[in-house]
Amino acid sequence: MSLPENHIETILKRKEETPLKIDTLGYFQVMLQNQIIPDSQWKRDIAVQLFQFFITIRNQRALHKEQIIYQLWGDVSQEAGSRNFKAALHNILKVIEPDKPSRSPSQYIIRQGLTYRFNKEAIWIDIDCLDELITFGNQELHQNPSLAATAYQHAAELYQGIYLPNRIYEDWAAEERERIQVLVLGAMMTLAKFKIKENPMESIRLAKRTLSIDATWEDAYRIQMEAYMEEGNRPMAVRAYRQCQQILQKEFEIDPLPETKALFKKISEIE
Repeated sequence: MSLPENHIETILKRKEETPLKIDTLGYFQVMLQNQIIPDSQWKRDIAVQLFQFFITIRNQRALHKEQIIYQLWGDVSQEAGSRNFKAALHNILKVIEPDKPSRSPSQYIIRQGLTYRFNKEAIWIDIDCLDELITFGNQELHQNPSLAATAYQHAAELYQGIYLPNRIYEDWAAEERERIQVLVLGAMMTLAKFKIKENPMESIRLAKRTLSIDATWEDAYRIQMEAYMEEGNRPMAVRAYRQCQQILQKEFEIDPLPETKALFKKISEIE
C-alpha cells in the first residue's frame, strides 16, 4: 500500500502515463500521444458535442442512443437524430482512434447493444484529476492538514476556468459545471484558511480568485478581512466587509451572516 505522502504524486503522474488526455476547465483540448488534436480535425461540431456529452456523463450508467440524441439535439426527427449520432460517433472514433481497424470495438467508448458510455479508466480528464485531489485533501484534512493543503493547491492550479466554456448554454453540461465550481471554491477557501497566519497575502489572493468566480461567496470576504488584519491593514479589512455588504444586498437583498458581522465588529473595536 502506498503512503499518503505518495498519493498526490500518483494522481498527478497518471497524466503522463495516459495516451488520451482531455482538458475541459477554461478551455477544451484533447491530446493524443502528447499531440494536440486541432479543432479542424473534428470536422463537425456535433462530433465535439457528443464527445463532450460522453465526458459529462462519464460517471453514469450507459445511456441508450435515443436518450443521448434527445439530450443533445432535442425533438429532432428519429431519422435526423440517428444520422447526427452516427456521423458524430464516426468522427469521434476517427479522431481519437485513427488506427482502429474497421468494425473493431473502441477502447474509449463502450457500446453494449444500443447503449453507450465512456471508458474513463482509459482516459485522463482534468476534472477527474481535480476530483481525486480534492477528495484526497478532504480525507487528510484533520490528520495531515499540510498534505491536504498540498492537494488543494494542485487542484486550484488545475482549475483554469469554468467547465466546457463553449457549452455554457447547454442544459446537459450545467449540473457538472456547478458541481465542479462548488467543489473547487470550497477547496480554495479551505486552503486560504490554512494560509492566513503563515502567508496572509496568499490567502487574500485565493479569496479574490474565489470572488472572481462567484462574487457572492461570503467566506471569501471573511478570509480577506482576517488576512488583512494579519497584515495590519485595517482599512482594507473594513473595505472587504463593505464590499460583502454591497454585493449581498445587490444580488439577494440580504445582510451578511452573523459570523461576518461579528468579525467586522471585532475589527471595528480594535484600537
